[in-house]
Amino acid sequence: MHSWGRDVRDHTGHSSGDDRNPFPKHHQVYLVLRQQILEGLYDDTTALPNEMQLCDQFDVSRITIRKAMERLEREGLVERHRGRGTFPRPGFRDSPVQASISGSIENLIAMGLKTEVRVESLVYVAAPPDVAAALDLAPGTLVQKVVRVRSHQGRPFSHLTTWVPEDLGRTFDRHDLTSQPLLRLLERAGARIDRAEQAITAKLAAPDVARLLETDPGEALLCIRRVVWDKTGRRVEYITGLYRPDTYEHQMSFERRTRDGKDVWST
Repeated sequence: MHSWGRDVRDHTGHSSGDDRNPFPKHHQVYLVLRQQILEGLYDDTTALPNEMQLCDQFDVSRITIRKAMERLEREGLVERHRGRGTFPRPGFRDSPVQASISGSIENLIAMGLKTEVRVESLVYVAAPPDVAAALDLAPGTLVQKVVRVRSHQGRPFSHLTTWVPEDLGRTFDRHDLTSQPLLRLLERAGARIDRAEQAITAKLAAPDVARLLETDPGEALLCIRRVVWDKTGRRVEYITGLYRPDTYEHQMSFERRTRDGKDVWST
């Protein structure tokens, strides 16, 4: 049984929720069931537990379970068959968008060519302190800020916010950003890409991001922050990428090598 705190129910069987957890009960149930489906706990020949069984497992009301199941069905994860039960949809567990961000710059360009992009905004703004520091610029320096959403087969999977120095940004426009990967546009502008550093963490979806990624506010997202340098040592891009974990998979490859007489893992 999942220990989320007591699910208080009124005379109609509705749950009043738990004030100690900011997320609705049905959303919590949905997240757990989605994860179990994606991990293969159920397949297209094995029905999920029925509503009463799920009520007992999660210690919630039937209306809570129904809301969670309705979302699973709406997102295409399950199919309901009267008299038989609810089953995962065949083929739904096919691999999501995959990318090796630890590999070459060409890997990032190749990923850009396999997905569709929509430019939500393109503006020139004074660089906030964190952006200025990332790009090694004086605070308040004018930079280009672009917000894009990438989709794969019609499903949005990433929300990308990029900042680049103004002189580079002035060499391309919205149309360019919908047809060419940003790294290629930067190289077209004369910035020969050399290396990048990135950090990976988790972040909760803010309402505006959740709307664009077609998910719920508060949903856990994979967050990647990256700084890109050109061959002269100039920092030419700072990007924050937010990814839906159900549609995006981050991959890394490691090799065992000997350094200074010690065996270490190297990406």
